[in-house]
Amino acid sequence: MGGNAPKGFLTDQWASMKRALEACMPTTIHRWCIWHIMKKIPSKLNGYKGHVDIEQEMSQVVWNSHSKDSFDRNWNDFLLNFGLVDNKWLSDLYEDRHIWVLIYLDHHFWVGMRSTQRSESMHSFFNKFITRNSSLIQFVKQYDNCLESREQAKRESDAADFHTVIPCATKSSIEAQFQDMYTHQKFREVKAQFRGKANYITRLTNSALGYSVYEVGEQVSSLIFNKFVVTYDSVAAEVKCQCLLFESRGILCRHALSVLSFEQVSQVSPRYILERWSKKVKRRHTHIKSSHDEPLLEPRSKRFDQLVFRSQNICEFASKSEELTAILHRAYDNIMADMESLKAKRKGTSSLSHEDANLESVNELQSPPRIRTRGRPKNRLGSKLDKQIANATKKKKTKVLSEINLFDAASVVHSNSS
Repeated sequence: MGGNAPKGFLTDQWASMKRALEACMPTTIHRWCIWHIMKKIPSKLNGYKGHVDIEQEMSQVVWNSHSKDSFDRNWNDFLLNFGLVDNKWLSDLYEDRHIWVLIYLDHHFWVGMRSTQRSESMHSFFNKFITRNSSLIQFVKQYDNCLESREQAKRESDAADFHTVIPCATKSSIEAQFQDMYTHQKFREVKAQFRGKANYITRLTNSALGYSVYEVGEQVSSLIFNKFVVTYDSVAAEVKCQCLLFESRGILCRHALSVLSFEQVSQVSPRYILERWSKKVKRRHTHIKSSHDEPLLEPRSKRFDQLVFRSQNICEFASKSEELTAILHRAYDNIMADMESLKAKRKGTSSLSHEDANLESVNELQSPPRIRTRGRPKNRLGSKLDKQIANATKKKKTKVLSEINLFDAASVVHSNSS
């Protein structure tokens, strides 16, 4: 981090971690994982009558309070309605509300992170390659395979961003602006906001000198009607919503998009198109070579980059007309058939490529030698007398078995002769 403390830190609900961060990183914003807190509700409130209703109401208060005042008011009503004023766990949570309740944290940029589940999803990814029982040599070998798989998936995603198009949900020119600039993964999130804004009602409440205040509402159910205050400055081309979605996740919310549509804005300011999610940024990252095993992966990376570069020029030329596009589709089908045929012919043969040959020069890794543990071993070393007794017993058993076999053989001969 270059000697600088991180802007934000997301952890589970650990009091010791909270104290350590406050002492070591006083300028860092500490946030508790809301998923772990909400997961504890059944175990913490299971002894109360109607604990299912309690859990649902608490979730409503946490997720649907759109201002600090409304959260405080809804929280107090929640405690009074269910007789939970004296509950210590809930009282402690309320005291620490500034590090886990959404409305107290969403004015900071968290890139959409609200829980530590991202690290848990990474654990799930690595579990496809290694387990807790994997040896050291298995870990080293599979780790390279794991990184290669991750990098290859990223290259394929980058190629899809440049060569395929996700259709817009609406005819908005603003949505087309995001479609042109953002990666597929991020544009899907933006597209969901455009699709959702159709359910909102926009009403102008105040306007003066190019500064307008709107009330955007949605009928969630027959009893719930959510309202959001959105301001728009036409001079600065700035829009801001009470829900703070852009401030916390970097995406314009459906409420702000409703106001921009009401104001007939055709293009948003560049400040609302973050470079971190631009296709151009991802394209530059494609050229960063692998550092974990560069001699083995660099040739494949070069081939992939060359193919993507040439195919981009071909696709741009072919997209100019339907006839050219049809020619390219037929060529793709023929090439794919030829490659599959070649792959089938080579299947089962053992031939080393140039990259595979390099593997022979890699030193063979060995697991560390076993170290004798302390204490008495599972099988203690027997004394000389113990060994003599065991050998004598073994010889005696062998002699008895031999006599039994001879007796059985004699019986068979006698029965056959009779």
